[in-house]
Amino acid sequence: MLEAKEMALIAARALDAKKGKDIRVLEIDKITTLADYFVICTGASNTQINALCDEVERELSAQGEEPLHREGYRGGTWVLLDYGCVAIHVFNNEARQFYSLEHLWADGKDVDLSGVLTED
Repeated sequence: MLEAKEMALIAARALDAKKGKDIRVLEIDKITTLADYFVICTGASNTQINALCDEVERELSAQGEEPLHREGYRGGTWVLLDYGCVAIHVFNNEARQFYSLEHLWADGKDVDLSGVLTED
């Protein structure tokens, strides 16, 4: 089994590989029991959101990790992949602005993704 941070970073790399935008990883273990990390990303379309989620699942599955729950896959505005200690949120732009998880979880700590994500 992977450590929570390692899972979050693998998810961030997978999202980056499929051109996800504004990828953030928040460490929230000190402020909630929901998860240790949130991974947040924006996709440009329903098709890209599905491709982003598929890539995350493929990469984590290759490491022996399967999601406990998947929500919103067909809706295409916000997909949640729940891995227990890591929750991956992939939004379209409007839903991300509306739900504003970064603001809601502002007490969480941003994880440095330099060296994890490619530069545009």
